[in-house]
Amino acid sequence: MKRILIVLLVLILSAGIFFSCSKENNKAPITMMQNKPEIDAALQAYGKIWTGKSGTEITIKSVGGSTGADLGQQLRADYAAGEMPDIFIIAGVEDYKEWESIILDLSDEAWVEKTSVAFTKDGKVFGFPVAVEGWGMAYNADILAKAGVNPAGLTTIGAYKTACAKIDSMKAELGLDSVISMAASADMGWVTAHHNFNSLLSNGLPYGDLSVVNDLLAGKVDKKRLSEYADWVELLFNYADKTVLTTGNYDSQVGAFATGKAAFLHQGNWTDPNMASANATFDMAFAPHGSMSTPTEGIFVAAPSFYVINKESKNIKAAKQFLNDMVFTDEGNNYMVNEAGMIPAYSNVTLNPAGKLSKSVQEWAAAGKVYSWSQYYFTNDFRDQSLAPIYNQFANGSIGKVEFIRYMTEAFEGLK
Repeated sequence: MKRILIVLLVLILSAGIFFSCSKENNKAPITMMQNKPEIDAALQAYGKIWTGKSGTEITIKSVGGSTGADLGQQLRADYAAGEMPDIFIIAGVEDYKEWESIILDLSDEAWVEKTSVAFTKDGKVFGFPVAVEGWGMAYNADILAKAGVNPAGLTTIGAYKTACAKIDSMKAELGLDSVISMAASADMGWVTAHHNFNSLLSNGLPYGDLSVVNDLLAGKVDKKRLSEYADWVELLFNYADKTVLTTGNYDSQVGAFATGKAAFLHQGNWTDPNMASANATFDMAFAPHGSMSTPTEGIFVAAPSFYVINKESKNIKAAKQFLNDMVFTDEGNNYMVNEAGMIPAYSNVTLNPAGKLSKSVQEWAAAGKVYSWSQYYFTNDFRDQSLAPIYNQFANGSIGKVEFIRYMTEAFEGLK
């Protein structure tokens, strides 16, 4: 009997040790929400690698783009349900203002010293830059060469009008469906009311110049600048494939360019993975947005968004480790550059992206020919609910350029 009791005691003690160790090794999972569906597959794959190395499980949810979901709305719903992610994305100052009360101060993190484009407020660092991105008008260099168009001269709206007319007259010969691949459907407001809108805000201005932004936020509209900008939007819409323009999604817009069916693409270097998937072997690069009559010799370059940590999270240590590991591990560096095709925002990362559009962004940046991203000084609701429908109506022909200018003016004057 004593022998049986001893055996039972040993088993009980062993079980206690086992469960104690299991509990210790089973780290609480963390959650992350981000807004770049084009990198979802690469990020999910890296998440599995990181989970295997760290012992902490991470669940990643991607919303936005052509998924039909809205990041802001999803975050608000999750917050109301008590399911706020541990790590989430902000695009700029307006997003920061919305979530300021729960965003953790990251000033003491090791990666801060390795970047110059972190999101800061009042001298403190709150946002981990996802990457460096840029956009202009992506062009198929082979098609432009066949059409006798020199991309170096595409710096004004006049130059674009001449080039587009010439290419349009040669569409059959060049195998094109349209000159420009542009989307302005109800689900693609981020192309029009975010990226294209920025041409009005910062094109041709010194980097960081907020003069146009501040005027518009105060309800003051430069009629000449807005009129020229309306000419630019009209030009893009006129030379776009109408189906892609009015009903197309991200894949159809990018796909038309990647398969050689459009000479220009209104997107950024984040499309490099799509180009690789489509085996797009032609030479490509960025030309400026020639949205004015005066020359603009640069493209829009900045950190597109920032990871922030929910300071109400119970898993802050693991969330911090996830961000640091992106910067300071080979696996993290490989994910950012080789798998997601991003331009790293960190000086210690020595890898360079293979994508041709990313290389073009780096060349423009190295030459100092860059303009700011200023669209995020306006709220998501203003861009998505006030401006995006105006672009959509202009694209589908329910309003003309005169109405476009008037409705845009009224929207800005409503910000007083």
